[in-house]
Amino acid sequence: MPTTPDKRSSSASQQRIVVAGTGVGVGKTVFCAGLVNLLGAKFWKPIQIGLEKETDTDRVARFASLSPDRIVPEAYRLQTAAAWPHCSAEIDEVRIKAESLELPDTEGQPLVIEGTGGLMEPLSCGSLYIDLLERWRLPVVLCTSTTLGTINCSLLSIEALRRRQIDILGIAFVGEKNSDAVSAICELGRVRWLGRLPWIAPLSADTLQAAFKASFWPDDFKS
Repeated sequence: MPTTPDKRSSSASQQRIVVAGTGVGVGKTVFCAGLVNLLGAKFWKPIQIGLEKETDTDRVARFASLSPDRIVPEAYRLQTAAAWPHCSAEIDEVRIKAESLELPDTEGQPLVIEGTGGLMEPLSCGSLYIDLLERWRLPVVLCTSTTLGTINCSLLSIEALRRRQIDILGIAFVGEKNSDAVSAICELGRVRWLGRLPWIAPLSADTLQAAFKASFWPDDFKS
């Protein structure tokens, strides 16, 4: 007798990846734009801080040439551009309820989720961004720069993810070539190297797509 497909099983089998950063300004938004294009995925930035200028979702849509149907609306849009989400939320008189942030169903289409700041960014007085990742249990791509200090930040982030038994899909570097740092992080952190996205000038949808395809391979992002 034929059975009806379980919607929950179908949803659970979707390719969903969280792009987390070792900190602010490591280049994860541009990386997300390249990854969304590479995988033919939808994009979701759950928490957006600052609305006066172009948002991260706007930038990803522009650099990935995304149609509106491939953008999942943010769960929180905070007007104030503060250093941390919980500060912005307090000024805007909004409470971020991390425990209620549920993953969207993209009906089988891959989904790239961009995190906010670093792993230990406070979302509220009682929760950190990494708490949300621990609950979601999705594979994480750790995005880091190749600048001075990257070894320390990267290894600490890797350790934090492993402590909570969050699957690390691999590490992606953004910036100039730094073979010593890359080798140290991958060997000491026992993490897979996914590739390095160089700084791109001028940065556009076309130049990003070309650089990303030359630097990364789609199959490497399968968990």
